[in-house]
Amino acid sequence: MAAEEQSAGVLIFRREGQKRLYLLLDYGKHWDYPKGHIEPGETPQAAAWRELKEETGIESEQIRQVPGFGEKITYFFRDKKKGLVRKSVIFYLAETEADQVTLSHEHVGFEFLPFDLAFTRLTFATARAVLRRAEEFLGKETERRADEET
Repeated sequence: MAAEEQSAGVLIFRREGQKRLYLLLDYGKHWDYPKGHIEPGETPQAAAWRELKEETGIESEQIRQVPGFGEKITYFFRDKKKGLVRKSVIFYLAETEADQVTLSHEHVGFEFLPFDLAFTRLTFATARAVLRRAEEFLGKETERRADEET
């Protein structure tokens, strides 16, 4: 039987004119989003904001969560100590105006990229699926706002 792990993360973006730029972190061997383990007694959302701060230096006061978005992915990997691990990660979506990132020791770089470049830069198919759903969700949100203004 596989060991279970729960993590939470944030798909964060900023606007540059009409473009959305998504933050990706370079973990050295792969590109992904800020994320990490949920600590005992911690809510998934609190874990996501804590991990965002630890990995990027972006504080929760510098973001605006996009309500209604929460995407969960599940995958398996092998750990030398635990063996087979089934990991679930819930991702939230948030906007920031911050363009500077203070990387943790876990990362070697970062980039804010438009959807197409971010999509090709991401290493894992599950991460690309989360990005696609976020882009679709934000597109629908933009359409709703436009309809409300007319």
